[in-house]
Amino acid sequence: MDLGIGGRTAVVCASSRGLGRACALELARAGCRVVVTGRDKPVLEETARAIRVETGAEVIPLAADVGTAEGQETLIGAVSRVDILVTNNGGPPFRDFRQVDRAALMEGIVANMAAPIELVQRVIDGMTERRFGRIVNVTSGSVKMPLAGLDLSSGARAGLTGFLAGVARSVAHANVTINFLLPGSFETDRLRSSFEAAARRTGAEPEAIRSTRREAIPARRFGDPAEFGAACAFLCSAQAGYITGQSILIDGGAFPGVL
Repeated sequence: MDLGIGGRTAVVCASSRGLGRACALELARAGCRVVVTGRDKPVLEETARAIRVETGAEVIPLAADVGTAEGQETLIGAVSRVDILVTNNGGPPFRDFRQVDRAALMEGIVANMAAPIELVQRVIDGMTERRFGRIVNVTSGSVKMPLAGLDLSSGARAGLTGFLAGVARSVAHANVTINFLLPGSFETDRLRSSFEAAARRTGAEPEAIRSTRREAIPARRFGDPAEFGAACAFLCSAQAGYITGQSILIDGGAFPGVL
């Protein structure tokens, strides 16, 4: 299906690997010029090269910390306009909430709530003036199903969702949408590292932890990042203009609720 976004400019945060990379790849396939970002410059450059080779799209790699004003300025200033913004960032490490001191609390809030909001503030007026904009915030399934040990991540991402819920309604008339993608367990480096961390905490084998986690998912498998990227690209499409303010779970049925 032609998504109707050929020639659009997309900025995808934290896209050198994992789910962010999958989103950038699918947007490039749809004909977008894509800005990919990350902090590891060699990995970022290789990601940009691979996406160019696979899609033929223009891909601009930018090493920047989007949690800082300087990083955001570098990112947004690299292109003449931003039609599509995908906010994404790694979450705080697993830890008991008693171990979250003020410094860690503020770091998590900046990374997973404040920085995405600041990026939206930078691009929203241009989108409304041009009468087209798509913003997708990658949050987490833990927004709907909080997990002990990921309290800071869940809280910051839920705060982002609540903050932008009203903003989404205020710009919908201008064909600007703001949505949230909530990933469950996907085959990424982050998922694998979580199994290794759990193994260190519990003394169990990583493969045993992996098997237990997989069997708890109704789909009986972990997600393919390509599936996530395709969902992101659709939310950015011309056809998705009537979808806004929504939190869409992609978790293989792990969340047991109906809303």
